[in-house]
Amino acid sequence: MSDLLPQDPDELFDVVDERGQPTGVVKRRADVHRDGDWHRAVHVWIVGLDADEPFILFQRRSPGKDTWPGKLDATAAGHLRAGESVTDAMREVEEELGIVPDLDALRHIGTRFCVSDTMAKWIDREVLEIYLLRDDRSLRAYSPAVAEVAGLAHFALNPLLALFNGTGDHASATVLDAATGTISMVDVPLDDFIPVTDDYFARVAQAARAALRGDQDVLLEPAPFVW
Repeated sequence: MSDLLPQDPDELFDVVDERGQPTGVVKRRADVHRDGDWHRAVHVWIVGLDADEPFILFQRRSPGKDTWPGKLDATAAGHLRAGESVTDAMREVEEELGIVPDLDALRHIGTRFCVSDTMAKWIDREVLEIYLLRDDRSLRAYSPAVAEVAGLAHFALNPLLALFNGTGDHASATVLDAATGTISMVDVPLDDFIPVTDDYFARVAQAARAALRGDQDVLLEPAPFVW
């Protein structure tokens, strides 16, 4: 990927069907998004404990991203390049956040079939593998890639769930600015997050809370919709 671009439009993706099965077709990233082809992606959510308080990290997407620029999303996210496995795609954590993930600490919690056709230029259809990654390090340990990531936001889980459940109008976050390295406290409203209609972020936060309290069989609750 270019150091000057948040994504490479010529990056090659394997096209899959609506069940996530390979079709044998390989296309450019820009063409896949233009045509609305199903393709594979991964979300890695970093969660942990800070003085026994459960937290989750969100990434604020670069303003140059081709989908949902400037919005809050999974801690690290990426598409699978043509021929890659999900394990290969874990490179996104190091590329985006500047840390080497402990692959043994990853926990797969579900697969999400999601569609976004609200962008003016793109139809994004993803078969998304979702992982939790336990990591208790502070925000100072991260070096986000400025071309892809505008910042990292550290949320305490319980106030964040209150926002997602409609019982609060904002959640406070400690935010690391990728460009300056400064850390500040910010009140974050719901519309700062990528819009979803399947309660995705709330379901991830609930799964994170269960994992951090030691539950062994943590999966995303079933989704009512896709977005």
